[in-house]
Amino acid sequence: MKDWWIYKGSPAASPRERLDRLAGLRPPWRTFDGQVDPAYRAPSLDDDKYAAERRLGAGYIADAAEIDLVNTALHLRRPLLVTGVPGVGKSTLAYSIAQDLGLGPVLRWSITSRATLRDGLYRYDALRRLEDANLKRLQTEHARGVPPSGGGSDRPGKPAKALDGIGRYLQLGPLGTAFLPTEHPRVLLIDEIDKCDIDLPGDLLTVLEEGRFEVPELSRLAEHQGVVTVGTDDPGARALVTAGRVRCAAFPMVVLTSNGEREFPPAFLRRCIRLTIGRPDEDKLRRIIEQRIGADAAEQAVGPGGLISSFLKRRERGELGTDQLLNAVQLRLAGAWTTPEDMEHLVRATLQPLSGPEST
Repeated sequence: MKDWWIYKGSPAASPRERLDRLAGLRPPWRTFDGQVDPAYRAPSLDDDKYAAERRLGAGYIADAAEIDLVNTALHLRRPLLVTGVPGVGKSTLAYSIAQDLGLGPVLRWSITSRATLRDGLYRYDALRRLEDANLKRLQTEHARGVPPSGGGSDRPGKPAKALDGIGRYLQLGPLGTAFLPTEHPRVLLIDEIDKCDIDLPGDLLTVLEEGRFEVPELSRLAEHQGVVTVGTDDPGARALVTAGRVRCAAFPMVVLTSNGEREFPPAFLRRCIRLTIGRPDEDKLRRIIEQRIGADAAEQAVGPGGLISSFLKRRERGELGTDQLLNAVQLRLAGAWTTPEDMEHLVRATLQPLSGPEST
């Protein structure tokens, strides 16, 4: 392990000490001045409901080159653009970082062709707010014995009062939650960004460069209601937004994954640290099996007639994901297709190529 590493890619003590060291090494051109909200904290990964995330993060095997680039992104406060074929663990890397540094559950934004910047920042339920306002007006008129007017006012000549508590109708998305001002960074996974509309990478630039964004629905009310409590992407958690603006204090660890299906504009790429995860070799596959399933399973999978050998041979003819190998190992462990003559049936059932015709 290198002295400058903050993320170490394996179980390590004192994440707090490493994060404090990171906070003291801010580039002068990447400092952010958001006021930390002491009432808002990220949930703890130690909670039982995040057990699956803990297992996912612990199962990732990071190479030294990968750890170098993760730490480069951490030190420079830049997004990490992770490219590789499906199944090599691009998304899992984000969970490994969150667990290694104790940064809470990963905030995940899964991209589709219809995704917009606002989808990731926040959601505003204007229709529900209007329905609640109309219901309140009707209840007030009924209490006063006023016949339903439909005019939208409590008294003739005066407009209806706006319903207090606009924060009830606003919820920050994963991107918006990641930029809340917290003492330590959150991990944000923007998954499969290469599926996005052509404009999204450019739309992301301001947020990723400046570490802040504005909620117009709150900015318009800032003169009358400067501080609003809104929902976040963490279930049940709420946070303060002042004057309609969110500005981070610690820049989040942003992991963007891509299957390499499209090119990104140079302005976007120059703001990212780029990591390409290659296909795991025999030794790494063995270590992954050992970490995820156990040493005995890994021992059975190695050798000339083992599942790792079959996996590597079939991968030469068509792309395969590492999880397919784990599925095959798990089946053998469960007692399925365990005899030597059944091996070919097991391989055909679990190690089918991810593209092109099925292997025979």
